[in-house]
Amino acid sequence: MDWLQAIILGIVQGLTEFLPVSSSGHIAIFKELLGVEASEDLMFEVTVHAATVLATIVVFWKPIVQLFSGLFKFKYNDETDYICKILVGTIPVMIVGLFFKDQVEALFNSLWVVGGCLLITAVLLYFSDAAAKAKARETEVRNGISFWQALLVGVGQAFAVLPGLSRSGATIGTGLVSGVKREVVAQFSFLMVIIPILGEMFLSIVGGELAASTTGLLPLALGFIAAFATGLFACKAMIALVKKAQLKWFALYCALVGFIVILTQIF
Repeated sequence: MDWLQAIILGIVQGLTEFLPVSSSGHIAIFKELLGVEASEDLMFEVTVHAATVLATIVVFWKPIVQLFSGLFKFKYNDETDYICKILVGTIPVMIVGLFFKDQVEALFNSLWVVGGCLLITAVLLYFSDAAAKAKARETEVRNGISFWQALLVGVGQAFAVLPGLSRSGATIGTGLVSGVKREVVAQFSFLMVIIPILGEMFLSIVGGELAASTTGLLPLALGFIAAFATGLFACKAMIALVKKAQLKWFALYCALVGFIVILTQIF
């Protein structure tokens, strides 16, 4: 991977990690377009994911600081309740990571899977706005989300490990369908991803993937910077779009790209 390919893939990762169009699916597509080996070592993906985590922390630094300040009061308050729900939401994806990692990684070499999952993302996004209106209710729960809703959002995140199935689309969509308010679900979705990505980074470093990486330090650094800069923009934009119920346009985009990908595989 050269420096230009790294910048392009970093931009793609930063934009698509937060927008509901599937970062993994678009990375797979752009690798194919750029001639980057699909099975190339995963250190680049880990690096650009770390950049988007940093972008999330920058955007949500105030609530994150508030969560930690409440946690260290050592009592069950709103902050500890929210953190516990985030932990519950990460359980499904951790199970997938521990027991099905190899099977999931094998799917990243198939653009058939990417195209099909993009179509599934389109369907989910299209119906989530309408379902959210039907599910709207005034019943209040602590922090705006219950433990079972947090688990359901976590299940959405676990399925979104499939290339082409948008993580933000799956988590925000399942949250809206289960009745979580728009102003709550976007923040919860983005904060929930921090733990599994940091865990993946830690395992990659401990497992020696960083030392064994064939990607040079310059492409890694440029990819990180590109993903971080575009991730800041995309994260703020997505929060605004969720509140305005504009997910149907992303559904149209995912459907179009999904069909194109499938057609390229047929012909």
